[in-house]
Amino acid sequence: MRILLDECVPWPVRKLLPDHDCHTAWYQGWGGTKNGELLSLADKEFDLFITADRNLRYQQNLAARTIAILELSTNDLRRIQAAAVSLQAVVESMTAGEYRILEIP
Repeated sequence: MRILLDECVPWPVRKLLPDHDCHTAWYQGWGGTKNGELLSLADKEFDLFITADRNLRYQQNLAARTIAILELSTNDLRRIQAAAVSLQAVVESMTAGEYRILEIP
């Protein structure tokens, strides 16, 4: 699965998903790109977009998107690392166009 990490997600998160082709928005040259445009770009090249932006679902019309979106409840790297197994399980179960929130304690 091709995964794009939003700028608000720490880049080491990609190391938690070794079975996937995982890139950051910055690495793609899309740093500073607004969410609507970023999602349009990602929709063409990626299967899953991971963000910690809790307002994304309210600010963007996600109905027409084919890319799956996973919202993390935090961008704290230590907490995400502690929830790595849950993150991996959710990523494996995501389907095209789905929006899901992963609550990380």
